[in-house]
Amino acid sequence: MVMKADSLFDLLDLDQDGRLSRSGLLGAAKRLGWHWHEAPLLALLDLLTLREPISRRQFAAILHQIQTDPLGPYGEVLLHSPHFSKKTRREIEKLQPPGSAPAGGAGKDRQRRPAAGEIDNDLLTILENSAGKAVANQYQRLRNDLAAPEISADDAALLVIDPQRAFTEGVWMQSIGAGAADDVKPITVAFKNCAAMLAGLYGRMEIMFTRCPFPPGSYDWDNGLAGIIDSRQLYFIKPGNSVLFPPFNGFREWTNRCIEQGRKTLVIGGCTLNSCVRVSAIETLREFKSVDLRIVVDLSICGARLRNYRPSDFYDGTSAAASAVSQMTAAGVQVVRRVEWE
Repeated sequence: MVMKADSLFDLLDLDQDGRLSRSGLLGAAKRLGWHWHEAPLLALLDLLTLREPISRRQFAAILHQIQTDPLGPYGEVLLHSPHFSKKTRREIEKLQPPGSAPAGGAGKDRQRRPAAGEIDNDLLTILENSAGKAVANQYQRLRNDLAAPEISADDAALLVIDPQRAFTEGVWMQSIGAGAADDVKPITVAFKNCAAMLAGLYGRMEIMFTRCPFPPGSYDWDNGLAGIIDSRQLYFIKPGNSVLFPPFNGFREWTNRCIEQGRKTLVIGGCTLNSCVRVSAIETLREFKSVDLRIVVDLSICGARLRNYRPSDFYDGTSAAASAVSQMTAAGVQVVRRVEWE
């Protein structure tokens, strides 16, 4: 940062109490007009203030570490995050106690989990109406060839990739330009299915999330999930396509802990199917090959841009979505129509 740490801290510390809270950070970032350039710092500070506010001295040390690390906000400064705290496991257990409703209170009005046919038909209807019946039929055939396995929530973990407002109404969606509202409809369906699934599972099994660094207002959870995911929910910062980067984002440590607990299946969903989901699934399988971690991608909670369901010469006449399924399957990832949770 060009601005000195003290000056920046004064701008962010809205109540001038000498401590930077998470709510104060987000309010100040919006007031200051932070955008893409500041998004990495916003993501880092949001994670570091997730558990408790940070002092002026801590803030100065964080900025200094960012300036001296080749990876900047994606470097070893992430070791200060709650993922590496001795209290983390206890805090996660307190946040998501087995058999209880989410701490955010969403359990008071739990959503009905949609039937399998509803999940399948929502996306097919969008594809048929927006891309044509041939595209819908092609995707339906692809999905019909896939299984719908039963998986025990006690023996698995769930990773939802980037379920953020940016993809459905924020800066990512807006960057598409003309036709953006139609182009993100499959992602909207995926998030809706994910919300319905989380309504029955959140707080009852091991679940984690990733977030891409986005400006204020786009960094938040998608509106459909905001009432389900606890405001204190930990997550992994993921600026690129792979959940394995940055190396200190906490994903490896969380996955190893899941494996130690006997969870040998990792179910992945989120967006987008042909980029972040595909890359993260394949690279995670390779990373944990020695311990035989089973990677399952649930298509019912994965979404991509509408154009990526259309056939393309770039993919030899198939679509980017179908190509992603083929690539993951070839790598050893189990791609399924949907997971039936036990």
